[in-house]
Amino acid sequence: MQDQLLDQIPSLDLADFRSGDPERKARFVQQLGEAYQSIGFVALKNHGLNDEQTKQLYADVQAFFQLPDEAKQRYENPELAGQRGYISKGKEHAKGRNTGDLKEFYHVGQEVEEEDPIKNEYPANIWPEEVPGFKDSTFTAYRTLENAGQDVLRAIALYLHLPENYFDDKVKHGNSILRPIHYFPIEDPDAVPADAVRAAEHGDINLITLLMGASADGLQVKRRDGKWIPITALPDQIVVNVGDMLQRLTNGVLKSTIHRVVNPAREKMNTSRFSIPFFMHPRSEMSLAALEHCVTPDNPKKEADITAGEFLNERLIELGLKKK
Repeated sequence: MQDQLLDQIPSLDLADFRSGDPERKARFVQQLGEAYQSIGFVALKNHGLNDEQTKQLYADVQAFFQLPDEAKQRYENPELAGQRGYISKGKEHAKGRNTGDLKEFYHVGQEVEEEDPIKNEYPANIWPEEVPGFKDSTFTAYRTLENAGQDVLRAIALYLHLPENYFDDKVKHGNSILRPIHYFPIEDPDAVPADAVRAAEHGDINLITLLMGASADGLQVKRRDGKWIPITALPDQIVVNVGDMLQRLTNGVLKSTIHRVVNPAREKMNTSRFSIPFFMHPRSEMSLAALEHCVTPDNPKKEADITAGEFLNERLIELGLKKK
């Protein structure tokens, strides 16, 4: 499968992996691995979130972002480097850029209920008082997508000829983030920088990203031949892509594909777009050193050894969320 031939991302069914049928499971593993070696994205159904949960989640997220800016800013704590709570408009920019993206977002992070010393690494979540259902709906999505992501990582492990549970202990109580995003309306397009976009082209930091369907078009992925193609998924699907950490771990065997969210037509700039990605991170101590069998004479080692925590810290500085 060559990504140059793909004008849409492959669609897979997580029920195949979870079925207990060895043939269906093996087919899912192969199709997932091939997609991640070529275009880096798949659309996935039977991920665990039902229609009612999804509708409630979007209702709560939209209710929060419709609050006045001064109300939202009460839930912003710059000392947390954007790891919890509200992050206001224009604060984040893509790596290598200075112009802020045309978005605001909210971060819900890991909660550790067991006795695990890693709980000391995580700040407490921040919950908006004005939207009482926000906590339950966002954290239900967090746990559901975390479970789906764990199964995707198990399939990836099998594709890489690793034990199926290779990632299990590395993502248990991992530093994952659910990020409800509001790409806010622009009433006067001439009032923003000429190069400002909803989300400039970038690769995700984490192992994998599980993205719930957005409320409007705009997401595009860059194929290796340089062509940008729109990413669309059916209402019952999520989009799951490889992040930079997994690309680094596999020495580039699996591709963290560059993607972006483009601005709508000028006459639609005054409309909102909502999107809810789940960024699946491992524990900070996980080594991202290239897997030995992914380093070959034809594919020499590309990156220096680093831990997930060190890599995340570097990228938060590059994105403008954290000071050096």
